[in-house]
Amino acid sequence: MLGPKTNVADFEAVALPHLNDIFRTASGLLCNRTEAEDLSQDVYMHAWKSFHRFEPGTNCRAWLFKILFHRLHHHRRKWFQLKLTKEADLLEDTLQWEPPVKEQLSDEEILGALDKLPEDYRAVVLLADVEEFSYKEVAATLDIPMGTVMSRLSRARRLLREQLRDTAQSYGIGKIVGGDAS
Repeated sequence: MLGPKTNVADFEAVALPHLNDIFRTASGLLCNRTEAEDLSQDVYMHAWKSFHRFEPGTNCRAWLFKILFHRLHHHRRKWFQLKLTKEADLLEDTLQWEPPVKEQLSDEEILGALDKLPEDYRAVVLLADVEEFSYKEVAATLDIPMGTVMSRLSRARRLLREQLRDTAQSYGIGKIVGGDAS
């Protein structure tokens, strides 16, 4: 077993460079900065406690993301009731309010559409399209079959296109004269 100083140095060298990625993904999944900070700290606490089981030379980033999703599922029961209320309020607000036509598609609109995706779809999009994990790495991180990754990613992208279609068309993106831009 390595000495305490070596463990700290090893942990800092391989795990800490991924802190921003873990926080960004947690923020995207939870849509709440405070909860994302708590979850990120929890991930690193568990990573530190189990660092003796990490195999040097393997993909530490994927290992940390696996911990992230494990901790997310573990804490979901605690947050479940609050998230249901927020999602219901978001849906109600979305149905009542129509945004004005803007000159360009904004990051907020894209992120808003991403936030409206079901959590399982959002997780796959964040890992595959934002964090650029391979389908195999996404499947391993989420403990789901690769076919499920591909299916969820396809459905999530379709939902995003549907959510952003009217906004994009108002900017002249994807318009087809005399036809439907699908």
